[in-house]
Amino acid sequence: MSDDAVVRWPEAGETPSYRRDAAAGAAGAAAAGVDGPVWHLRGPVLTGPGEELAEAWVVDGRILHERPELPAGTEVTSIDGFAVPGLADLHCHIGISDEGTGTSLDVARAQARTDRDTGVLLIRDAGSITDTAPLQAEADLPRLIRCGRHVARSRRYLIGYAEEVEPGDLAATVTAQARRGDGWVKLVGDWIDRDAGDLTPTWSGADFDAAAEAAHAAGARITTHTFDEETLPLVLAAGFDCLEHATGLTDETIRATAAAGIPVVTTLVNVGEFEAYAAQGERKFPRYAAHMRRLRADRYRRTRDAHDAGVPLLVGTDAGGVLGHGIVHQELDELAAAGLSPIAILEAASWGPRRFLGVPALEDGAPADLLVLPTDPREDHRALREPELILLAGRRVG
Repeated sequence: MSDDAVVRWPEAGETPSYRRDAAAGAAGAAAAGVDGPVWHLRGPVLTGPGEELAEAWVVDGRILHERPELPAGTEVTSIDGFAVPGLADLHCHIGISDEGTGTSLDVARAQARTDRDTGVLLIRDAGSITDTAPLQAEADLPRLIRCGRHVARSRRYLIGYAEEVEPGDLAATVTAQARRGDGWVKLVGDWIDRDAGDLTPTWSGADFDAAAEAAHAAGARITTHTFDEETLPLVLAAGFDCLEHATGLTDETIRATAAAGIPVVTTLVNVGEFEAYAAQGERKFPRYAAHMRRLRADRYRRTRDAHDAGVPLLVGTDAGGVLGHGIVHQELDELAAAGLSPIAILEAASWGPRRFLGVPALEDGAPADLLVLPTDPREDHRALREPELILLAGRRVG
């Protein structure tokens, strides 16, 4: 990844590198000139929940909280509106086609641009068939954090998507995928068991333990696809770092997830499709069909319960493969349908994902990845649909 793609949070008392770089750049701007456009954001600039600035500047691709000294004659473009960090999608699949196959880099690039044009400027790719690492060098694309390829149990996932292994090879495969990605591994934790005729965990508790241990030993974090109720206690006990979908949350596992501070990546648009999955499998697997319908019916209640219990919710669309790209605003609408407030939706879509991934938002000196909106998204999340300006590293992309 590029140096700016993921920023290590500093130790106590340490000045973050992006702030040191920005301070040096601002101090030298008058002598050395300015690279790229300069913007004056005539706020409010929403730097966090309950935090805002009256104004800020974008110079050399970074946001500055204090007015910089600029060379004489520097053109400064002023814009009024509500500035927010770019949206994030923490469950997205760049490089998987609608047919469930790998894509060319040209198609993957087009997928990323489609997401970018909706205001998504940060993507954690939750598993891809295609090696999309070359896209990370392209300055006009969202910042991309890759999980490598899905890791699944043999014959227990969608055909062609994953590295399919048996328990004896699980730890080594997780280690390999940790090296292939950018500090994340994605494990498929449950899927339909054709012998049982229903969703079941695809691994034992000992297997989940081994996978988490292997990921952490490789310096990566590990997340899991999970629909089923029985999988959640196993992955929580194993020390997984994140949960994808988590439609099987119960009162007990909500409490455990909140206590552990483990986030759930919402994919409510996809969960809304569970009726179609149920109908497809109903003739051969009626128990599975009934189970999927129950999970779908409970999706809003369980999302609201998790939020109310203090579980961090982070936005993910599951775009790529089954669902098309560019659907982040549908996901935000689903969170609103679940009862989340506009400020909670903004936290799940912008500040929260960046904090979780260690990517700066609008801190002084951070890369200027932001949206400027004509109306306040803290009053209505739908304001995020109509940005007047999209900046990526300080350059206009929308």
